[in-house]
Amino acid sequence: MIRRYEGNPILTKADVPYPVETVHNAAVVKHEGRYVMVFRSHLRNGRSILGLAESDDGFRFRVRPKPFLVPAEQEPFATYEEFGVEDPRICRLEGAYWITYSAYSRHGVRVALARTEDFERVERIALITQADMRNVVLFPARFAGLYARLDRPHTEIAPWSIWISWSPDLVHWGDSQILIRPLPYHWDEMKVGPGATPIRTPDGWLNIFHGVFRTMDGAVYRLGVALHDLEDPARLIGVADDWILQPEDPWERTGYVHNVVFTCGAVAEEEGTLKLYWGGADTVMCAGTASIAELVELCRRKPRPPL
Repeated sequence: MIRRYEGNPILTKADVPYPVETVHNAAVVKHEGRYVMVFRSHLRNGRSILGLAESDDGFRFRVRPKPFLVPAEQEPFATYEEFGVEDPRICRLEGAYWITYSAYSRHGVRVALARTEDFERVERIALITQADMRNVVLFPARFAGLYARLDRPHTEIAPWSIWISWSPDLVHWGDSQILIRPLPYHWDEMKVGPGATPIRTPDGWLNIFHGVFRTMDGAVYRLGVALHDLEDPARLIGVADDWILQPEDPWERTGYVHNVVFTCGAVAEEEGTLKLYWGGADTVMCAGTASIAELVELCRRKPRPPL
């Protein structure tokens, strides 16, 4: 259901004007008519930083000469970003862009929140989870006065499931409940996790997530889609039984981590299409397009049990 861009991969380490070894897992938004991409890169010491690239058409990106976000030197963030910053998501909400990202340290992985209005200046706001938590995406709306997010505890207990949490201020979160669990002997049987920022459609919030299947040759990361109620995103309308994207191209099947397509961003266009961005094998950035209506219909027509 995803039509790959013929120019993939759209961004590689060769496009970055400072030394990095990978370009992957990028959030993308449209800001003042241009596409802005915040991407993750591994350095040669194995730790990660975030860079920024811009595009007029959403496919041909130019990287800024300096990184956008590197591990903090000031507390309280420095202790928890010691090992790197990873996998950003961007949400346009109430006049600003809110960036959630994974902060890695010897104490585990936490999620931090940052804010920018122009992608020139960025302000760290708070660490909004305890360890171990990853893949936090904010809904771009309030619900009965509360903010909502999808998150994924980094644990085998559930195991590795998608939850929803609520907040009065984007900093303090709670009232969590589980929404989507891996399904036994299914393409997402090992773990699931939120991917792109949810997209508002007339039929509900479109949630593009990742699912992982363990094979004798290692894990395979694919993308799936779910539909949440517009007024209460804790209510699922449908979770599609089929995946919508799997590793197929050479740069998705071989790289830093083999057999991975992993999304942190998608942009809804006015004509009803979607530009979807994903990291290929944790090494390069790729893009494709899809019909929003077709993705919604898949959730309605062919659902699987969410839990």
